[in-house]
Amino acid sequence: MPAPPHDETGHTWHHDNQLLFAYTRLGGQELLAQRGITDFKSGMPGFKDSLTDDDIWDVLAFIRSTWPQEIRAAHAARNPPHE
Repeated sequence: MPAPPHDETGHTWHHDNQLLFAYTRLGGQELLAQRGITDFKSGMPGFKDSLTDDDIWDVLAFIRSTWPQEIRAAHAARNPPHE
């Protein structure tokens, strides 16, 4: 199956920032394996060897910037406030 779109029609915004970061950094298989899920195959590669952590946060910020305001608000509600 192809990756879902990262716009408001996809499910990216349903996930909190920390999960999106970890999924992008580690890739689907490694992240799921760390969480004890071994029977799900993910085609999402990890980018820890090609992008810095700051690069990953920048990519995620760009994706969020393309969402309509109501989706950004819904996503923000899924994230803890900054300390």
